[in-house]
This record gives sequence, structure tokens and C-alpha cells, in this order.
Amino acid sequence: MRARLVPAMGGTPVEIVKDMTLLGRGDDCDVRVEHKSVSKLHCILVKTDGLLILRDLGSTNGTRVNGQRVRRAALLPNDNIAVANVRYAVRFGADIDADLEMNSMPVILDSMPGDEDEPLRRNSLPDVYPDGEPNKN
Repeated sequence: MRARLVPAMGGTPVEIVKDMTLLGRGDDCDVRVEHKSVSKLHCILVKTDGLLILRDLGSTNGTRVNGQRVRRAALLPNDNIAVANVRYAVRFGADIDADLEMNSMPVILDSMPGDEDEPLRRNSLPDVYPDGEPNKN
């Protein structure tokens, strides 16, 4: 399964090639995100059985999927994720090929779903923080 993170503010898309990809500000991360809001070990992406799973690693500023803060989530095509204050659009196989064929520029998002008054789409793994606070289980 091909997967890619397209930076919302433009820039080079990030290919997710490994089965486990560590995102963060640390030197040993697979995807280094140079922003002060990002934790050294922020989150991990796992490719398994045709799914892309995101798991927050107890980051300070959290990880959001489509505007909802999550501890873990199954990512769907065209989902938007925020690693602290850094935003990406998620692309999978056919979407990546279509982007390449059209020679399109990365998608620029003015806002994340949930920033407005529109309802949020529930994620298939709704392990969310109630009221924006970390779950202490």
C-alpha cells in the first residue's frame, strides 16, 4: 500500500515507505518535523493489512485527525491530520497516482474540518480525549 502525507502549507510530500514510521522533532525520527510545537517523539504511523494507523505517543500538543484530538486512529483517504500545529492531508495509492498524472500542486488547507461549525466525521477508532483532556486510563 502506498501512502503519502501532503503538507497543507506546501512543500515536499512525505512518502510513508516503512511499516512503522516515527514522526517528531528528534534526530532519530523517520520523518523529522522541524517545528517547536512538535514533540521529539510525537506520533507513529503503522501500515498493516491495507490500513494506515496513527498513534500519538503522549505528545505535549497532541495529534488531531479531521480536527478531533486522538490517541489513535485509522486513517482514511483524504483525512487531514495535525501533528501539533503542522498539518497534512493523507493520500493513498490511486490518489497518489492521480496527483502525479495531473502534476498537481499539494492541497493547501485554509482550515481543518472542525475549525468551523460543521459536524465532525467520527473516526473508525474513536479513542478521543473527552473535552480536550488526555484520558488517564
